[in-house]
Amino acid sequence: VIELLQPAWQKEPDLNLLQFLQKLAKESGFDGELADLTDDILIYHLKMRDSAKDAVIPGLQKDYEEDFKTALLRARGVIKE
Repeated sequence: VIELLQPAWQKEPDLNLLQFLQKLAKESGFDGELADLTDDILIYHLKMRDSAKDAVIPGLQKDYEEDFKTALLRARGVIKE
């Protein structure tokens, strides 16, 4: 988390760490106590923060198929790589 947090925080030098974490929580849609904010939420949000809204989630890109038919045929073993 620290490796992702530090560069993002450096872009907002006017915020202290707690303010920056609150900002990240709000941006990610987290609606609870800051103490309940999980590392997973922070990691996901920091990775996707500067991505396009339609960008593929990291880790899922390898399984991504453009169309449903190709995905179905690949899943059934008809198409092999």
